[in-house]
Amino acid sequence: MATDFKHQNIFETVSLRVQNATATLMNLGFVPFGIDQSRVTVEPPRDPTHGDMATNAAMALAKDAGKKPRELAEAYAQQLRGEADLIDRVEVAGPGFINLTLKPAAWIAALRNAVERGAHYGKSDIGGGAVVNVEYVSANPTGPMHIGHCRGAVFGDALANLLEFAGYNVAREYYVNDAGAQVDVLARSAYLRYREVLGEDIGAIPEGLYPGEYLKPVGEALAKEYGHALTKEPEKAWLPIVRAKAIAMMMAAVRDDLAALNITHEVFYSERSLVEGEVDRVAATIDWLRARGLVYEGRLPPPKGAPVEAWEDREQTLFRSTQFGDDVDRPLKKSDGSYTYFASDIAYHADKIGRGFRSLIDVWGADHGGYIKRMRAAVKALSDGKAELDVKLIQLVRLLRAGEPVKMSKRVGEFITLREVVDEVGRDAVRFMMLFRKNDAALDFDLAKVIEQSRDNPVFYVQYGHARGQSVFRNAREAFPDLPADLSDPAVLAAADVERLSDPAELALMRRIALYPRVVEAASVAHEPHRIAFYLYDLASEFHALWTLGNSAPHLRFIIQNDRQMTVARLVLVQGIITVLASGLAVLGVEAPNEMR
Repeated sequence: MATDFKHQNIFETVSLRVQNATATLMNLGFVPFGIDQSRVTVEPPRDPTHGDMATNAAMALAKDAGKKPRELAEAYAQQLRGEADLIDRVEVAGPGFINLTLKPAAWIAALRNAVERGAHYGKSDIGGGAVVNVEYVSANPTGPMHIGHCRGAVFGDALANLLEFAGYNVAREYYVNDAGAQVDVLARSAYLRYREVLGEDIGAIPEGLYPGEYLKPVGEALAKEYGHALTKEPEKAWLPIVRAKAIAMMMAAVRDDLAALNITHEVFYSERSLVEGEVDRVAATIDWLRARGLVYEGRLPPPKGAPVEAWEDREQTLFRSTQFGDDVDRPLKKSDGSYTYFASDIAYHADKIGRGFRSLIDVWGADHGGYIKRMRAAVKALSDGKAELDVKLIQLVRLLRAGEPVKMSKRVGEFITLREVVDEVGRDAVRFMMLFRKNDAALDFDLAKVIEQSRDNPVFYVQYGHARGQSVFRNAREAFPDLPADLSDPAVLAAADVERLSDPAELALMRRIALYPRVVEAASVAHEPHRIAFYLYDLASEFHALWTLGNSAPHLRFIIQNDRQMTVARLVLVQGIITVLASGLAVLGVEAPNEMR
């Protein structure tokens, strides 16, 4: 069979060969025509000593084919051994796993592919242009953003980047919690600062109000705009005025803080807008659900473990969330007749669905885990099961300095602000390290370690890999001034004798580069951008290891003074490495520097 490595994802290439083997076995009558192949996968084996790839084809199809898995695996192995242009060795293991070792030509083709595609390498159309709503940060506008908000902000933004890279049409959204008691507390706190600016001795900030000095600018703005006028009004008159000013200024500060992380949202959606205006959309959503028999008046049993005397047994307006997988039906109104947070959240997600979104991703703090079932139930009810909600919980960040906890902010006093951290260690360190743990795992962020120039600092190690690759090119052009300007040019690539790269360390780097498109697709499907950060660290580690190997084995150095052809071949490898490093860092929102100072 003629060599055909056109797919940028080498796993797709191998999958097609497995499908070809299935087709042949159908024609031979060994497996029935039309057999369902949707469960057949081609994956990296758990143990790298087993080969480059493994397929479960025999295990997945044996029952439908009426064969023993091992018998079917041997039949597949016989067919795949005929793919001699691509596959070097086929082994059947255990009850029917098929392990494949590819020929070096496959990895060399993958390297050429990566260099030729350049910035487009790794991009996928797996999303098919499907629209996805990613709602993240959504911090209450009652004060500066802190380091905990930072992790959710970076995660959501990187996830949005990843989904776009994988072919989805992404909307980035921030839900502004500008309704409810907490913003009234904000308004009263700001009003106190307003009176202070006017010369009044306000004394100690009363318990229950926000004591931070960050509200002083709000007081100054109110004094400048209204003078003493608001002091002559009753609370019901000045409260909405002060609340609106405070929220506007807090949200301006939030946008500014997010901009320091290079994060922007297309939509800032106001919770208050749901109940203010011509239509009360919370009431309208409840009525819509009621008309479908999903809202009723009833009573709930006391929560398990709750003291009976603390339980108010009353008739309530309830949503039938148990009909959609929740543990208990959920109240939509409080005892005073106002809406619960859940009722507002249902109306908000109804609006998302009404805007055409069928894939919804919400990024929440870890303390909201108990809220997931009811929200998923609501989305199912609102969309007749056509929309999906994936909630990504963000675990807490513990801020350290040289291993010691950091607790107090110079500006706020109660917590460390996002802006303080970014100003101290830089945007790149913050973004990368916030993604160098899975989102649902707790994270220790050490302000001293993230600026170290060592292998123990992942962001430095990965960025240094890109900078080192660029330095190889600068040094190579000094040794060979006539080197081609663009290694990605198809003619230059075709002339490069990349087949000379045969050392195991070089082939390992090619395998790692070839893995990138699959990592992108898998990470996008799982909604897990940390996979990109992990992958980049592994790629950079292998690159640095090969560099170090050249110190003891001069024939493996990237620049061979008396061998221009080998130098060009190695430069193609370096170009593949820095292409992928730059691409992955861009997905994470981190700079790929040409030099490290």
